[in-house]
Formats: sequence, structure tokens, C-alpha cells
Amino acid sequence: MEMASLMGDGPAVGIDLGTTYSCVAVWRDDRGEVIPNDQGNLLTPSCVAFADAARLVGDAAVNQAALNPANTIHDVKRLIGRRFSDEIVQEDAKLWPFRVVAGREDRPMIVVQYKGEEKQFAAEEIYSMVLAKMKETAEVYLETTVKHAVITVPVYFNNSQRQATMDAGTIAGLNVMCIINEPTAAAIAYGLDRMTTEDGRRTVLIFDLGGGTLDVSLLNIDPGLDIDMGLFEVKAIAGDTHLGGADFDNEMVKHFLRKFIRKYKKMDVRSDQRALRRLRTACERAKRLLSSTSQTSIDIDSFHGGIDFYATITRGRFEELNRDHFAKCMEAVEKCLRDAGVDKGSIDDVVLVGGSTRIPKVQGMLRDFFDGKELCRGINPDEAVAHGAAIKAAAGCRKMRDLMLVDVTPLSLGVETTGGAMTVLIPRNTTIPAKKERLFSTCSDNQDSVLVRVYEGEQATARDNYLLGRFELSCIQPAPRAAPLIVVTFDIDENGVLNVSAEDKTTGHKNEITISSDKGRLSQEEIERMVQDGEKYKAEEEQMKEAGAEEQP
Repeated sequence: MEMASLMGDGPAVGIDLGTTYSCVAVWRDDRGEVIPNDQGNLLTPSCVAFADAARLVGDAAVNQAALNPANTIHDVKRLIGRRFSDEIVQEDAKLWPFRVVAGREDRPMIVVQYKGEEKQFAAEEIYSMVLAKMKETAEVYLETTVKHAVITVPVYFNNSQRQATMDAGTIAGLNVMCIINEPTAAAIAYGLDRMTTEDGRRTVLIFDLGGGTLDVSLLNIDPGLDIDMGLFEVKAIAGDTHLGGADFDNEMVKHFLRKFIRKYKKMDVRSDQRALRRLRTACERAKRLLSSTSQTSIDIDSFHGGIDFYATITRGRFEELNRDHFAKCMEAVEKCLRDAGVDKGSIDDVVLVGGSTRIPKVQGMLRDFFDGKELCRGINPDEAVAHGAAIKAAAGCRKMRDLMLVDVTPLSLGVETTGGAMTVLIPRNTTIPAKKERLFSTCSDNQDSVLVRVYEGEQATARDNYLLGRFELSCIQPAPRAAPLIVVTFDIDENGVLNVSAEDKTTGHKNEITISSDKGRLSQEEIERMVQDGEKYKAEEEQMKEAGAEEQP
């Protein structure tokens, strides 16, 4: 069987690593295929559990979640690349049944009980377990080893989050060919079949609302002069790494908890993790039903303290509970258009991606905003991102060879200067790869070193942005303030990985930092240890499966 995405030692796949579900696809026989897992499902829950006998990943982890909530990990995408002290992490930790504590250098660590011991895992390690499951899924289906992958991330993932994703891929035994933005991958899946000269250049807005993130991208899709050439040029991006289906579920959970406490005066229900897990599952099911009906109910036997809990909710009430979240969705659309300098009337297509775009309120708001324009739903919203990533991963196929992808940086990048100001070298929505230089100097007489602090964000004050890393340039010759000439260079590659250097033009002394080496990232020793642990957990999982098979009649 011909493999279009060969890397010389096996096929390359595309992986959509989602907050709630993940998906893997491959390009072969001149078409993309989304690969089913061992349950026959095209989507695999991004969930990991530590049971009595072994670690479980995907459907098996979800199936035992109600009985083992404290050791069942989900929504880990919301932890990846963040610090424990981040306000977002603190708020999420209140809603999760599993514990999150501060680790080395403020890294969030997930605490579980496994085989009678307390274990702590970094988000990258849990993330890698999901990736390893997708790798295994592809290997079983393709009947060969899979080593290479393109992995997708939300557009607003910062540098630390992208690096953490690449680390997770390494731990999972993958060569991460590149990281691409989720809506860009969806645009590739949407646009490939439209790469004809008859269609001409089109301006497309990709609205990607998944389980945990919102991404909005505006792209120009240009077929070029030849049917085998195509340009996907990202003009602007916007979004929220903390807005998606899980947030809609959270609002319903809080709503029903208030109803239960008002009726039964059981305040301690908030600390009953098993009850909360069952309620969350019921809320997610109700949310899905409300996309096709105007009213539904939840019915949980022996919910808490032996009390059966029954309650109804209307679509209107659901929309009211999530009013602020829905408003943020449209704010992101407006920001994307504003940054691109494009009027909404210039948009040829509005493409829906992500499971949460099935919510009628979301579709209604978009349709109204674009003056009644029919929304494009021709691609499967759950599979489009993985499909596009597989196309990006494909190599050696003539249809793929001349596919050009031009992406942008999601956030401004700069350094702290006098007075704590944020001096931007690479503004957000700059086409990448990019390289920018700027001349700086000292702020006091006879200063013999400068500390270069690198930040990411849009605030005027550096401390209000995200500190990516720092390094010192020393051995500056004594001179009056403002006399030395120091060139700072920002160089960002196609994966959004940043290298910053500073050079004293007088002495030639130079120092630099690749932000992938910032203090929050895993060390090589930690990665190697996690790779070994992953192999051990997989072996235990295989032993449990074999034992289960032997017990079958």
C-alpha cells in the first residue's frame, strides 16, 4: 500500500491533541484518513487514569472515572506550559477532582495514588500518555511503527506551552516534525479540495471552538497559477486558551449544585468528588442534547447522601448561564478582523471547527454578525484539525509538495527596558519565521553588564506580560551611559520557538538564550526518566489486557 507521508523509516501522522478529545490521521492513497481507536471510535478521550492494576488511557480511563475521580486526569491541556501560581490554574484546580500542587520552580504537578503510593506527574507527562495512545492507535491501524508526527496547538499557546507540547511528543517516542496552529490545520483540510484556479483567491475565517480553547484565524487561500500550487497565508489570529466546552459544562455544574444545595441544604456536596464527577458527566450530556432540543433534564440516582437528584434545564437557561462566554467568542472574532484590517463583508467563507460549534447559540451569533451569511459546515468539525495536520505531515506526494503555509506569531515579543517598559521587537501577527534586530545601550556610567529579560504579551509594562526567559551579557567595557552599542536579535522559527541574542558591538562579546531552555521546561534527564516510566506503564497496561483476555470464557 502506497504511503504518501513517508519519512524514510515509517509514515508521518497528524495529531489533534485536544482538551477533551484527541484524533489522529494519516495521508495515504492520495487522501486523508482519520484513524479509529481500539474501540472503533475516531475520537479518543484525552483522559488518563491510574487504577489499582494499571494506568488507563482514553475510553478505558473515562469508563471508570465515576468510581475513581481523584486518580482520573482530564483537561490537562489547561495546565500544559503554565505555572502553578497562574490565576487560571488556581481557578481550574478548584473544579477538578484530582489534586494539583506546586512543583519545582512553580511547575504544576498532578498528584495521584497508584499501587499504594503517591505519585506526582508534570502536565507534559500526562499529555505524553495521550500522545502515546494516538501513536499506538496509528501503529495498529497502519501495521507499522510510527515515529513522526505533526501536532496541533491552539493559536494563542505561548512559547512555553508550545515547547511543553514538543517535550510531550518526545516523551511519547515521537519526532515532532513541527507544531502548527489548530485553525491553520483546519484551513488546510478545508482548502485543499478548493485548490483550483476556478475558485480563485478566497478570504476565509476559521472559527474553532473546542473542549477547552477558542481559536479564530483569518487566512487568504490562494491556488496560485498551477493546480498543484497553493498558498495558505494567515493574516491575523485571536482567541482564548481558556474558553470552550468545558467552561460551558462548568457553568451548568455550578448551576445544578446551587439548586441541589438550596433544596436539600447539603453544603458538603461540593467536596464529594464522586458526586461532582457524575454531575459533570450528566451536564456534558445535557449540553449536547440542548443542541437539538429546547429542554432536557439530568437524573442521578443516589447523587449525594443517598438523595436522588432530578432537575431540568432549558436551552434559554443554558445560554443565559454562559452569556459571558458567548460574548467572548464574538469579541475574538471582532479582534481578529480588526487586527487583519479586514471588513466582515470581505469574508468569503466562515468555517466552523470544533465540537462546541454545534451549539445553536454559537452558530446564531456568527450568522447574525456576518449579516446572515451561510456558515460552512462541509468539513467534520471534530476531524478537520487532525486531517489538516496529516496533510502537513505528508511528504513525497506531488499534491503536497507545493503547499505553502505562512503562519504568524500569536503574541508580541520584546524585552524590558528602562522604567520597566515592554519594548516590542516582534509584534503579534508577524509572519513567521521572522528575525528582528534592535540597538540598545546602557543606562548608567561604567555599566559592565546588562540583564536581558524576554517577555511575551500585549501590555505596556513588562511585568504585566509573561516572562519567557532571561540572560546576562557581561564584559562590557567601561564607558559613559548610552555609549556602548548592544544589538539584541530576536529569531523565531516556523514552530514559534524563539532564540534571543545580545552582542556588544565594541567588544564582540555575545550571549544568547533559546527560550525552549527557560527554567519552566523539563530537563533532558527528566524527559529521559519520563520516557522510561512511560514504557513501564505501557507494559503494565498490556499485562492487564492479557490477563483480562485469559479470563474470558
